[in-house]
Amino acid sequence: MPRLLAIDYGSKRTGLAVTDPLQIIATALETVRTHELLDYLKKYTAREEVEAIVVGMPTKLDSTDTHNTQPVRTFIKKLENTFPDIPVHAHDERFTSSIALQAMITGGSKKSERREKGNLDKVSATIILQSYMESQRLNPFGRR
Repeated sequence: MPRLLAIDYGSKRTGLAVTDPLQIIATALETVRTHELLDYLKKYTAREEVEAIVVGMPTKLDSTDTHNTQPVRTFIKKLENTFPDIPVHAHDERFTSSIALQAMITGGSKKSERREKGNLDKVSATIILQSYMESQRLNPFGRR
């Protein structure tokens, strides 16, 4: 069974997470420099089958755009053009960074590990992916 891949897009770094082949568990994959992201994804999809890509969509609490919403939309278009056979889904990413930080603290991460922004990006991508998977289980016929 193919994997789901999640992206926590950032202007400098992007966190990635994937599911296991049975799509049961989301796991942190990598943090990639954003300017190298499409090349990384091309290589990854050449060796692993990906059913869909989930991109964290940044919005404010009132659902209006943030300063990063438009760059994410532009990136989604690039993904759709680069990987026309792989569906791309935007998924709400509100609070993922704070949830990721709390998860790292609860999990016993050292302060130096939490300061490493790349670690936070990977954990955020994992939370986005887990949230997406849960939303699909709750609403199996309302796939986006």
